[in-house]
Amino acid sequence: MPNSRFFPGYRPRVLTLAGMIAAAAAARLIPHPPNFTPIAAIALFGGACFRDLSAAFAVPLGAMVLSDLVLGLTVYGMRSLLAMPLVYLCFALTVVMGRWIRRTRSLGSIAGAALASSVLFYLVTNFGVWAGGERYPKSLEGLAACYLAALPFFRNMVVGNAFYTVLLFGGFALAGQVFPVLREEAVASGVRK
Repeated sequence: MPNSRFFPGYRPRVLTLAGMIAAAAAARLIPHPPNFTPIAAIALFGGACFRDLSAAFAVPLGAMVLSDLVLGLTVYGMRSLLAMPLVYLCFALTVVMGRWIRRTRSLGSIAGAALASSVLFYLVTNFGVWAGGERYPKSLEGLAACYLAALPFFRNMVVGNAFYTVLLFGGFALAGQVFPVLREEAVASGVRK
């Protein structure tokens, strides 16, 4: 198998991870409740499962950018992309959370990171809505009103994040049971099946 920066001897694993992330990102394009998306789960999964740090950021980020471009061109308009820096900051920090849980990947650490990524997104992006918009007064009461108005979206994010986190991590764990070449220890030992 060809060796490169992203595929050093473990092509089936990397291609499977990338395919799962691309499929999850494509789910953003189908109708769904507001904020019931795979965004945080994709970042967490990429951070936890890619061995290469560059791939851990590049593959999920690439899938996110492509789906944002499609949504910008077809649904929300390209001006919607101007509000994305805080979303991408949260996305990058969630990849870092994935790197943090990489070694253990226990049910508890994955669930905790999934919840933490939802809380991070809620706090950061709604602060941005309050600070950069005209809808809420620039006061503690205005900030509280902004966070309060966003609670239904937060609930959807927590549920969507839980759903997609289970789907990605659970699906990949099951695939690893069926196809041993996908397991990290198989990659480390150079097993090719």
